[in-house]
Amino acid sequence: MFAVLSGFFITLIAYLVAKPINKRLPQIPVIVIGMFLIIGLLFLFGMPYESYMAQVNPLFNRLLGYVTVALAIPLAAMRYDDLPLKAMLGILVFASISAVALPMGLAYLLHMTDSSIMAFATRAVTTPIAINIATLLHAPISMVILIVILSGVIGAAFSPLILRHINDERASGLALGLAAHAIGTAQAWQRGSVAGRYAAFGMAVNAVFTAIWLPTFILYLQKM
Repeated sequence: MFAVLSGFFITLIAYLVAKPINKRLPQIPVIVIGMFLIIGLLFLFGMPYESYMAQVNPLFNRLLGYVTVALAIPLAAMRYDDLPLKAMLGILVFASISAVALPMGLAYLLHMTDSSIMAFATRAVTTPIAINIATLLHAPISMVILIVILSGVIGAAFSPLILRHINDERASGLALGLAAHAIGTAQAWQRGSVAGRYAAFGMAVNAVFTAIWLPTFILYLQKM
């Protein structure tokens, strides 16, 4: 129990220190700052990374599920009566399919193994759902988590540059939620509450849609 608490407090301290740093350097997502702080704290306390992960991984995997369910809170505050449903449906389908096809295609061109190619299929969904999809597709879980986090970090880091000429918070929020999932959603909340809600909406709907069609399609291809 003490080992779990020590790993938890290391993570908590890193987060609390990362928040004020992020206010001074908003271009760098909190999670990136926190990652480097955790590495520094582990080095300072002489704790092996494997030991730290063994302590906190079960706890944080459970908390990830709660956080995903908690997305219902900002979604409940959204207005849906003025949503352009046809346009949103088209964007969702295109974003979901392209987010799977492009990384998998690149991995295939680089002659990666079948399991690695399957890992790239989960790039655009949030971590708890990506882990479940990876389990169905027999993809390496550690690689899936790395791909999801890196894609979110890269998307959030470059979002100020890419979205600098987009003034509609709904469009910028939706783009962040679809392209950079949870980390992008956190970045969208920094832009405003409207952007944050639309990012949560895009991430949640895309995750559910991808979790339904992707395993079904891949398993169907494997049986052919």
